[in-house]
Amino acid sequence: VFEVNYTRVDQIRKARKAEYEAKGGKLTYLSFIVKAVADALKAVPIVNSSMDAENNVTYHKAVNVGIAVSLDWGLIVPVIKDADTKDLLGISRAITDLADRARTKQLKPEDVAGGTFTVTNPGGIGAQFGLPIINQPQMAILGVGTIEKRAVVIDDAIGIRLMGYLALGFDHRVVDGAVGDHFMARIKHQLESWDPSHA
Repeated sequence: VFEVNYTRVDQIRKARKAEYEAKGGKLTYLSFIVKAVADALKAVPIVNSSMDAENNVTYHKAVNVGIAVSLDWGLIVPVIKDADTKDLLGISRAITDLADRARTKQLKPEDVAGGTFTVTNPGGIGAQFGLPIINQPQMAILGVGTIEKRAVVIDDAIGIRLMGYLALGFDHRVVDGAVGDHFMARIKHQLESWDPSHA
């Protein structure tokens, strides 16, 4: 579990939200998180792998990020294909499209196939963080906790910042703890020091 300061992301989000909506996307915190995840999967490819019933490991070239969507009748995981090739607007549009089609039961079989990593968002319901179960045969899953203002220590003083927890569940048969920590540290760093020119 890593704690993330979303203050920089929030500033960019507020400044660019209307622009993204005009282009068919919703600039949510999840958009930033999925983009950071896709970039981290490219940099730490062992996390972007799967294992079959015979314990054969496949390292995937494609970065296909599944987004868990809770519906009245259950959970479904539509997939953003080739997420690592999309910019923040492309990720934003893909999330909006898949979530809307999931809620209106318009998803096709190919929309929920081929995922190599999953992001789930229990924080949307208020959970501080979740301990997500891996969507097998994938090797890892990221749980996004609620994002809220909290008191934090900044240069020996108390300040208010927009904070949230990210939790990684991973299969230790392939992904070592140090690798998982490295993967999470990359995501945290990208979210906390986001380059506004990449938004």
